Amino acid sequence: MPDFRAQIQQYIREHALPIDKYSHQPRLYQLILAIGQGLSYDDDVVYAAAWLHDLGVFIGHRPSDLAALAAWDNVAYALEKVPALLQQWQFPLEKIKAVLTAIAQHSPQQTPTSIEASLLRDADILEQLGAVAILRIVSKVGRDTRYQTFDQALATLEHNVMQLPSQLHLANSQQLAQARIAVLQQFITAAQAESQGQPW
Repeated sequence: MPDFRAQIQQYIREHALPIDKYSHQPRLYQLILAIGQGLSYDDDVVYAAAWLHDLGVFIGHRPSDLAALAAWDNVAYALEKVPALLQQWQFPLEKIKAVLTAIAQHSPQQTPTSIEASLLRDADILEQLGAVAILRIVSKVGRDTRYQTFDQALATLEHNVMQLPSQLHLANSQQLAQARIAVLQQFITAAQAESQGQPW
């Protein structure tokens, strides 16, 4: 039987550029396993969706032109490319639609219609809270058009801690979020105090 999981992982390891883009996928899948304890879901579907949902944000897949990048729909790109990739790796054909549903509905503004989509969406929200979220966002300052200065990064973190926890759907996610929320709130408070009102 083809090991599509190994092929998915190898593909993302090669294509997740810049290199720091790679760590999100294995972390996300581990989060899904934690959130999904006691729940019934298709593990093949969440594995594929977790590893492939951000295909459109990688260098070599996203536009290099800044104007085109500003209007880029990375989710639409993933939805276009993922089916052929999964077929190439002999992923079960009858499960591809469920993978695409999870990818399409993984953003906080979306309403998931399957347990797999709920798991991916909640895990992705958790990745935007806590110490990992701080590392991921602050590391983008100066190399991402959204974050030219540290105050822009801090504003995103403030938005995340205020808006995202209430959007978590699953009880296990809400429980896991508590420690991450506390870390993020403490960081924001310290950063604001240390800045003494001066610009970043």
